[in-house]
This record gives sequence, C-alpha cells and structure tokens, in this order.
Amino acid sequence: MKNDSQQSALAATYSIVARDPASGRLGVAVQSHYFSVGSVVTWAEAGVGAVATQSFVDPSYGPLGLDLMRSGRCASDALAGLVAADSGRDVRQVAMVDANGAAAAHTGAMCIAEAGHIVGEGFSVQANMMHRKTVWPAMADAYRGAQGDLADRLIAALDAAQGEGGDVRGMQSAAMLIVDAGSTGRPWAERVVELRVDDSPQPLVELRRLMGIRRAYLCRQTAEVAFTRGDIEAGNREYRRAEELMGDNPEMQFWHAVALVNVGRVDDALPLFKSVFARDRRWLELAENLPAARRLPSDAAAMAKIRSTAS
Repeated sequence: MKNDSQQSALAATYSIVARDPASGRLGVAVQSHYFSVGSVVTWAEAGVGAVATQSFVDPSYGPLGLDLMRSGRCASDALAGLVAADSGRDVRQVAMVDANGAAAAHTGAMCIAEAGHIVGEGFSVQANMMHRKTVWPAMADAYRGAQGDLADRLIAALDAAQGEGGDVRGMQSAAMLIVDAGSTGRPWAERVVELRVDDSPQPLVELRRLMGIRRAYLCRQTAEVAFTRGDIEAGNREYRRAEELMGDNPEMQFWHAVALVNVGRVDDALPLFKSVFARDRRWLELAENLPAARRLPSDAAAMAKIRSTAS
C-alpha cells in the first residue's frame, strides 16, 4: 500500500459500487471534477467484486481488493485488511462489493468535507469534497428506487448526486464498469459495460448517450444470435431497437441489411441499404468487399440488386 498520501492523486468524487440481485452483475460508476476519473477509481472483475477507490486515491486498493475477494475474502474483510496496512488511511475513501452482494466502505477522517458514505443491501455510495452532505443519501435513495437494469440504476444514483450539487468544483469526467456475475476465464468478454468520459462539461449527459450506443451493440449481438437460430422476427426486432438507439449513425441499419441478405431476404434488405448509401456511398464499397471476407454470399444477382439501391 502507498505510504505517502501527499503523492496521491486527488480524485475527489462521488461513486457507487453495487451488485444487481436479478442478474448477479457487479458494477461501479463515478463522476468527478478530475480528468479521466475512470482510469483510477473504477475496478471490477466478473464473479469477484467491484471497487471504487477515491479521495487522495491509492489505485492499488482496486487490484488488491479484487485479489483478496477472489481468494475468498468478503468485501468487509478485504477492505479492513487493506485499510489497516495503509498509513494514508485517513485521507482515503474506498468502497467494495463482493460477488455475494456484501458491501463495505471506508471514509477517512481527513477526507475533504463534505464526505461520507452509506452501505446498503448490495451496494455502497460514497462521496467527498461535495457541495452538500445530502449527496450520498440522495444517491442511496435513487439507487434503491430506480427501475431498469444495473446500468440504469447506477446512472440514477449519479444523477441524484449531481442534483444535490455534486463535487464542489463542478463536473469533468465520469465512468461506468459492469461485469458479468460469473467468470468464464475470458475477462474481455465479461465486461458488459466499460465506458469512460474523460473530459466533458456535461459528463453524465455524455455517459448516458454512450450507454445508449452500448445498448445498441448489445441489441445487435442478440439480433445476430436470433438470425443464426432462424428466428428472423426476433432478429429484426432487436436490430430495429439497435437502429433507434444509434440515432443518425447508420451502422446498425447496414448490418441489419447484411444479416437479411445472409438469410435469403435480399428484397427486405434493399430499403435499408438504400437508406445507408444515401448517407454515404462508401458503405457500398464496404458491401462490395464483404463477399471476399465471407460476410455476404458471392451472389452476382444479389450484389447487383444491392448496387442498384445506390443509384
């Protein structure tokens, strides 16, 4: 553990760590007037836990806390051991939640006011250098009362903090990390959400926008699975949702059209191709390159129909 607290980054902030009881997923979300806050505060591992380390931050609480929880320690034991070994404990603020939903938090006596935390069932909210001491109670209430999945509830908690004044310095960056309930040994596939807004005048607005785009890509994954098993109706439904979430970005329309061609629905794909090519004809160049990569059938008649939509 770090012994010189004066060399620590001042990641004064508000954050939440939580385990979703419905899915078992683990998450951490944060906002601060600090550049790239997600690079130091947010830590999570599928099937293990989530950690937020902040105030005069020692980032080693993240990997060390996860190591201890992976070895079988509950969140409170893991945190207590690390705090006891840290000579800078009085300026630290750290929270952990483990895979069983047990949560723990520490707010050092010398964290800059207003500072505090609330540990609830399956979550902990914590804040330091806040405009008001009502920030973390508002976060807890918002998380408990929010509807939707874990991402929705984490964002609700951040919004509530900002509604109470948030960081006394204002806003700059935000981040969210959500991992699966269990480990498969493939950590890159277990990060359900990994978003960072490193510098923005409205980081929570941007975080919510990015979450919408992430949901679009998750819908595309679901759509592709549906097409693979022959459920065209479900695939179309998920792709349409993805297209709505992407707004003006034609990415999902293009891949929806490709998916339809690949299941023999060329005529159904043509209006989608037409819409995409009207935005930028370079998408046609991509379509023409896909047969060689076996992402479209090598069918001259089908490709002629696709080309005709760009005229």
